Amino acid sequence: MMAESKYREAGVDIDAGNRAVEQMKPAIRATFTPAVLADVGSFGGLYALQNLPPQPVLVASTDGVGTKVKLAADLGRWRGIGVDIVNHCVNDILVQNARPLFFLDYIAASKLAPEQVAEVVTGMAEACRAAGCALLGGETAEMPGVYAEGAFDVAGTIVGLVDRDEILPKTERMAAGDLLFGLPSSGPHTNGYSLIRRALAGEDLTQTLSDGRSLADALLAPHRCYVAEVERLQAASAPLLGLAHITGGGFVENVPRALPDSLCAVVETRTWRAPEVFALLVERSGLTRAEAFRVFNMGIGLVLIAPASARAAMLAALPEAIEIGRLERRQPGAAAIRLLD
Repeated sequence: MMAESKYREAGVDIDAGNRAVEQMKPAIRATFTPAVLADVGSFGGLYALQNLPPQPVLVASTDGVGTKVKLAADLGRWRGIGVDIVNHCVNDILVQNARPLFFLDYIAASKLAPEQVAEVVTGMAEACRAAGCALLGGETAEMPGVYAEGAFDVAGTIVGLVDRDEILPKTERMAAGDLLFGLPSSGPHTNGYSLIRRALAGEDLTQTLSDGRSLADALLAPHRCYVAEVERLQAASAPLLGLAHITGGGFVENVPRALPDSLCAVVETRTWRAPEVFALLVERSGLTRAEAFRVFNMGIGLVLIAPASARAAMLAALPEAIEIGRLERRQPGAAAIRLLD
């Protein structure tokens, strides 16, 4: 007891961490499938690999939510951050055509508030269940002196599975004339929030936008997951050559990651109307339009690459998809993407 008291005086409360875990347990267990072989609290998560494809390939990704956590903390809205980190990671492996098996989280703070941590993890569990993966394990860390008072951070790791023959992108099949389609985002997702917080410092976040949401709601809208949309497309047997998750670096950095060196993407940015929140962010931050497409997703969270012959099948399977551009031959020394107003 004396040791625990001294540790608490140093800023770490073991009991608070235990209370947080107890509050999380029901949400975590709700994500378990028969493949999960260890309960909450085990030193390591156990996951049985079942029903494997002929050439199983594991796909893994680690990421964080960035400074969106600061905005969420300022507004006392925690659950959406849990959804953010899971969906961000799910989308990162989805672009290689992997489906998630399990997710691991890490939450660190200057001082743990069990109710807040439980809210974040509940959001993670909700997103995991929706994506069909298990919340297999995680860690909470109370780190006074490392994190500023009231600050916290969230990170996560996801592991998924794909058959080797089904891995995307299929760059060897891409050709000039293939089309680019975009699926709408729910907002800025998890990128650009250092600039967002600076640009909107002092702004009334309760103000109502034209879509009826408050500015706070638009900024904290959880990162959208696109698993269901991609599966719907594949169920319709629509050919899919590649996917790009529009995250940090916007269109400029992410679309070229799905392309061969011989092709460039031509994106016609006037083919869709970015939600009002992006216009506000561009205005307040002073970004040029070109810079905005390197910082924000500008209303498109996932880009799909398909042959021109698949246009009808694509739009039938995904009515919300927007044709936003095409692939062209890339000249030596030319950029891998061109944005046309």
